[in-house]
Amino acid sequence: MINDIQEISPEEKSRKIESLREMIASAEKTIQGAKSMLLQIEGKKKTGRKRKFDDEENGTIVHGTFDGQIMIGTDGKQYPVPANYASKSKLVEGDMLKLTIADNGAFMYKQVGPIERKNAIGIVSQDEVGNYYVLTDGRPYKILLASVTYFKMSPGDEVAIILPLENEASWAAIENVLQPNAQTPQTITTKDPKEEPQEEKEQEHVPQEENLNTPSQEENPQEKIKNDSEAIIDEWTPDIEEIEREIQEEMNSRQ
Repeated sequence: MINDIQEISPEEKSRKIESLREMIASAEKTIQGAKSMLLQIEGKKKTGRKRKFDDEENGTIVHGTFDGQIMIGTDGKQYPVPANYASKSKLVEGDMLKLTIADNGAFMYKQVGPIERKNAIGIVSQDEVGNYYVLTDGRPYKILLASVTYFKMSPGDEVAIILPLENEASWAAIENVLQPNAQTPQTITTKDPKEEPQEEKEQEHVPQEENLNTPSQEENPQEKIKNDSEAIIDEWTPDIEEIEREIQEEMNSRQ
């Protein structure tokens, strides 16, 4: 038979090889079909990946808004959002979330309404107590410590951030690190700005206190009038004494 195979032409040999391959493929399909039928007859089913929640509808579902750290539910309650999940999912302040609380107490979050976004570039900074911020266009935005750890950021790094398109935000999501050590690290002052007007107000009172002291150095108007009156009396005293003598002499002459 080997001699017969060697004697066939190349074209016929190619056709036989293709035919054998088709036979093998058909046999494999037949075997797979037979195995599937056998599993069905025996009552066995394929085991797939177990869902985190077997029946999501059996749990408690809460919708809410992400505020940069936690979810504010429509029921008015606050629900903790895992920082790693928020960081890796790049949640933005204002995103709508769906929380499923299973019967065993497990939490599962799902982003159901992402807010419109915009991108910006900033520099990683810290405040006096070590909290991390991203400074962009002169304004600091808070960032999650999990993002700092995940992206291995350091103060002075240039990063890309994600912000709400229209709404004002206090928190930013980290997109990526663009350039490590791009600038000299800056310390952000988180001092209450309400204290500054008070200092200015105290400084404004200083000239007024000087002005209040000025009149005290001048002569009291009442004392001035008194002094003027005494001067007039002293001036007229000799004349009055002379008139009194004349009156006394006239009275003596009449006697």
